[in-house]
Amino acid sequence: MQLQQLTYFVAVAEARHFTRAADVTGVSQPTLSKQIRSLENSLGTPLFVRTRSGVDLTPAGEALLPHARRIVIDVANAERSVHEVAHLRRGRVRLGATPSVIDGLLPDVLRDFRRDYPEIELEIHEAGSRVLTDQLLAGRLDIAVLIVPLATRSPDIETHLVFRERLVLASPPDDPRPESIRVADLCDLPLVMFREGYDLRDVTVRACARAGFEPRFAVEGGEMGAVLRFVEAGLGHAVVPEIVMSSRGDLHRSWIEDPPLTREVAVAHRDAGSLPLAARAFRELLLDSLGAEH
Repeated sequence: MQLQQLTYFVAVAEARHFTRAADVTGVSQPTLSKQIRSLENSLGTPLFVRTRSGVDLTPAGEALLPHARRIVIDVANAERSVHEVAHLRRGRVRLGATPSVIDGLLPDVLRDFRRDYPEIELEIHEAGSRVLTDQLLAGRLDIAVLIVPLATRSPDIETHLVFRERLVLASPPDDPRPESIRVADLCDLPLVMFREGYDLRDVTVRACARAGFEPRFAVEGGEMGAVLRFVEAGLGHAVVPEIVMSSRGDLHRSWIEDPPLTREVAVAHRDAGSLPLAARAFRELLLDSLGAEH
């Protein structure tokens, strides 16, 4: 039993006439008749009985018709779905990113992608870089924007450096601190600290250790939005990426110098050749938008 035979069978069953069915399917009547006979032979029973006006279905034909219709429709739907995905009219991109990237970089990129591919579903996961790396390796994400080299030492992950970002000290609005401070100046400050697993926590703790002291945590366990609100409320200070401060003009910002604190942001994914087509399109837009060399 072949799909083409079932297609011809449905056409004859609906037209109740071989000539009209041949016109509908675009084949000659002898070809159509031969395919129907072949189908009947494979099933071991007649499917049509001739009448004065055309043909009627036999009981076997009546039994086959709903199944044949469903098969023909399902195959057509499958072909259409594959075609839509291949031409980026359907699909899904599973994207992970750190909180600062989601707040500062992704909105414009997501807007542009939705404009170009409005039918592609975007699934966003917010987490620290180590968690994002684990999700990439487990196949739960297609692409992640994360911090290197803290989280991406696996040979199974490709990374593309997109930029190096400066870290600054966010302080309450009326803080008298100067525009530039040293890492050593963090020694006596009450810090609002991100929860375990976040890159900014690791960067801050390591910088303080290199300067010879342990940081003093006033509040810990928050994520980006909560940390900035705690700083605004006067609970302490926080080391954050410069980019998140662009939308928080109410907070005081001090550049951290001697040494400057920076971190590298990269686009990461498994083997590019195995990415779904929609994810590959998003990857190219992301790299172009963030200025990576790839």
